[in-house]
Amino acid sequence: QVQLAESGGGLAQPGGSLRLSCAASGGFFSSNAMGWFRQAPGKERELVQGISRGGGKTTSADSVKGRFTISRDNGKNTVYLQMNSLKPEDTAVYYCAAAPNRGRWDIPTRVAEYDYWGQGTQVTVSS
Repeated sequence: QVQLAESGGGLAQPGGSLRLSCAASGGFFSSNAMGWFRQAPGKERELVQGISRGGGKTTSADSVKGRFTISRDNGKNTVYLQMNSLKPEDTAVYYCAAAPNRGRWDIPTRVAEYDYWGQGTQVTVSS
C-alpha cells in the first residue's frame, strides 16, 4: 500500500511560481511511475506531467510545456512539480498519483492506470 501526501499549493499571482511536493510512503517508490494530475471545477481530471520510475523520461500536457517541470528524488521518496509563469487557467486541485511496478520508460497517461492518489492540494492563480 502506497500513501501519498502533497504539499506546496496556495495562492499565486499570474506570472508567479509555486513548487508542489509529493511525499510517498509504503511500497517501493523507485518502481513507481509518478504523475501530477489536476482537476478544475466542472472539468475532468487531466494529466499535467508524468515521470518514469527512474526519472529518465517525462511527459507533459501541451498546456504546461515550457512552464512546468516534474522531477523526482528516489532517495527521498518524493516527486516535485515546479510551476512557473502561472496562468489563471492553471487554477485547480492538483493530485499526485502512483502507478506501481512499471517498466523503466513507462509513463501511464490515463487516470485509470494509476492505483494510488494523494488527497490533493489547491492551486489558485489570481491577481
